[in-house]
Amino acid sequence: MSKILIKGGRLITMESRYEAGARGDLLVVDDKIAAIGPSVDGGDAAVIDAADFIVMPGLIDSHVHTWQTGLRGVAGDWTVAEYMRAMHRGLATYFRPEDIYIANLVGALSKLNAGITTLVDWCHNNPTPDHTDAAIDGLEESGARALFLHGSPKPNPKPGQKHFSEMPMPRAEVERLRKGRMASDTRLVTMGLAVLGPQYSVHDVCVEDFKLAREYGLIASAHTGGAPLMSPGTFEQLIALGLIDQRTNIVHANNFDDALIKALVGAGASFSVTADVELQMGFGNPITGKLRALGSALSIGSDVEPAVAGDMFSTMRVTMNVQRNLDNLAALARGEPLPATTTITCYEALEWATINGAKMMGKADQIGSLAPGKQADITLIRTTDLNLHPVHSPVSSVVLQASLANVDTVLVAGKFVKRDGAMLFPGLRAKQEKLLESGRRILMDIGLLKEAA
Repeated sequence: MSKILIKGGRLITMESRYEAGARGDLLVVDDKIAAIGPSVDGGDAAVIDAADFIVMPGLIDSHVHTWQTGLRGVAGDWTVAEYMRAMHRGLATYFRPEDIYIANLVGALSKLNAGITTLVDWCHNNPTPDHTDAAIDGLEESGARALFLHGSPKPNPKPGQKHFSEMPMPRAEVERLRKGRMASDTRLVTMGLAVLGPQYSVHDVCVEDFKLAREYGLIASAHTGGAPLMSPGTFEQLIALGLIDQRTNIVHANNFDDALIKALVGAGASFSVTADVELQMGFGNPITGKLRALGSALSIGSDVEPAVAGDMFSTMRVTMNVQRNLDNLAALARGEPLPATTTITCYEALEWATINGAKMMGKADQIGSLAPGKQADITLIRTTDLNLHPVHSPVSSVVLQASLANVDTVLVAGKFVKRDGAMLFPGLRAKQEKLLESGRRILMDIGLLKEAA
């Protein structure tokens, strides 16, 4: 039995029964939180003196394409049209299974380094079973918690091939995974489907994919926004067929009308906003405000690391402050004064990156907050660093001032993956070099890099 007592920290549990930022103790036994209180007797537990730390749930990145980690920076000036052409029709076609593996491994490790204990890995570059297995291998080796969403590549069709929009999710491959290595829903890495949806597939393919997800008890997540729907009216039909519920996740949706958003929320679907990428690439304003007005527990993600930062501190700030600005401008446009106080609190923004991400995954009873019986996915933020000290409001400090540089200690299922500011993964530097080699080779193969620097 392993026992760890985190003592005297400023606890942000994301549970209403505990005062946010109050000092207290937290006891971890094996993989779970055993007790929380002002003073907890840990017996013979190993003690972490957390007097100079904020103790909070591990952050959750609800939408990221981890396979792109080795191409960081290449999409910094791209629009969504350029991204679709250069990434999916171009760079993605040069990935070997070993490229997917190293990108997912180092990408997941970088999440852990930033206090993100869980990622929703939207993997849509798996043209072969070997690519898929390599992606899962990387996630599992990292020690992170992840929802692996099996997706569909989007290359230009070769002569005699169907367009990707006409190709349903490969049933045999989903069955192989679901009846094999991805059969369990209780392991650190679990399975879902990254379906094409009405944005990128014809009606019949869309319906088939959602039925497949339902058959195997999987979350179905669909990209939307950035262009007109290929199959307008299909979401309404999916709702009528009973194929949209709490196991459905919609990403972006910037161009949806209010009626469709309301219908999807009413059917139980969750939404993930990736504001930084949406603003950069031309999707339109994030629908944060529309979801809030409907009482939807939105989650947030970093999305495309070749274009934006992959940490959730940046993501929280961008998402929150963009919507605050939109709310302020709307008030002025109505001839009203600015709101008497801000329309979104820092606590709500932190919910987007913790408990709401857990709800999106269907795991709010296990992760996303700190409570006895839940998994011990915990992040400790160092409050003595110059950019944080002094901390008067722990929640505001996390959302508005903190960065990955302040992440001191991270536990996943009660196991240390980062301690005293250092990652504990063995041979990390060698893995980073492999990622560099992978990215350079892909860029050279496609002709964007003439020679290795």
